[in-house]
Amino acid sequence: MDIKIKPQILHGKVPAIASKADGHRILIASALADGPTKIKIDTWSEDLEATLHVLTRMGMESRWHQDQFLTVQPIAEMPCTATLDCGNSGSTLRFLFPLAAALGCNGYTYIGSRRLGERPMQPLIDVMRSHGVLIRGEKLPLVVTGQLHGGVYRLPGDVSSQYISGLLFALPLLIADSRLILTSAPESDAYIDMTVDTLAKFGVKIQRDGYCFTIKGRQTYVSPGEITVEKDWSNAAFWLVAGALGKEISIDGLHRDSLQSDRAIVSLIKKMQRKTDEDPLKAVSVSKKELTAIDIDAAQIPDLVPILAVLACAAQGTTVIYNAKRLRLKESDRLKAMTDNLSVLGADIKETADGLTIRGGKPLNGGVVQGYDDHRIVMACAVASLLAKGDITIIGAEAVNKSYPGFFADFKSLGGKIDVL
Repeated sequence: MDIKIKPQILHGKVPAIASKADGHRILIASALADGPTKIKIDTWSEDLEATLHVLTRMGMESRWHQDQFLTVQPIAEMPCTATLDCGNSGSTLRFLFPLAAALGCNGYTYIGSRRLGERPMQPLIDVMRSHGVLIRGEKLPLVVTGQLHGGVYRLPGDVSSQYISGLLFALPLLIADSRLILTSAPESDAYIDMTVDTLAKFGVKIQRDGYCFTIKGRQTYVSPGEITVEKDWSNAAFWLVAGALGKEISIDGLHRDSLQSDRAIVSLIKKMQRKTDEDPLKAVSVSKKELTAIDIDAAQIPDLVPILAVLACAAQGTTVIYNAKRLRLKESDRLKAMTDNLSVLGADIKETADGLTIRGGKPLNGGVVQGYDDHRIVMACAVASLLAKGDITIIGAEAVNKSYPGFFADFKSLGGKIDVL
């Protein structure tokens, strides 16, 4: 699907959608629990569907109730062999890759689509092989056979927090105790904390001391009975930036004390515009103020970089975004994608080895940009239309379905003008 967006200021209120990061974790814990779990989740996406599909292939059962609740019956008996299609979801692959081995699979084949096969897996493959698992292949398709064993696991912390989360789900199920030691400082550390928090909600205890996690074996996942998926800061960031570029936009349902690192978008906007108004009860609101360039360390907030690049185009001065080299290994090379697209629109932007340098403070032009099969690139370019003097055409806009299928409906509800080509 290609779309054309006419420049238009957005204004109004939208509800925050469910966090797919929280949703992945709750689905997995529910599949491992000692009884059924009722999950309250009011929005869905391709990535969550991938995790649901794989868990179902592993023996979990689920049933929807009026598109508001999902009841999960945990895995009772795994099939001897299965092909597990992770779609284009890195979380699905990396979270569930150690799990089948922890449960003693006889031969599971992991496959995926689009860029998933290019995303790095080697550190996780190596550490699983060193703990008793036979893995055939170095990239998708990967065939996993055997039983994962407890012991000492060492992993780099600066490649993907998803490796760490995957092992944290799996290791409590083993007979022996384990220690997971990070050999470098973790990036996206908040996502590891989210995993530990979800495990605690299901009665699984993880002891953390800096870069070391101690995990007792023979633990049981205990269903809380009912649990709600919290709302998503990562996707809300697009609307908050839209508010900073135009008129006030409010978002209902966000938790200010969330463990999601992307809640930092509020403080970053506040730093750039000197003020952010917040409803102390429910909504997070942002409205337009003069913006000033800042330096941004993206190590803990990589998913914010595409929309921060758009925000920087409106800020007076030069914004430097750094510690973002992992973005080259996402659904697209996001540093290159944003550089190419914003350059087409007339932005003064340069790509560095680990980030972006943007000289802002002038309007953008219209033009044709590429979605790069990446949901965050498409959404960032849609918000860039607020700065443009002409229409912006986005090729491959359907990529939003990966995390936010209702994005363009919400865009229109705020006053956006979109034509499907």
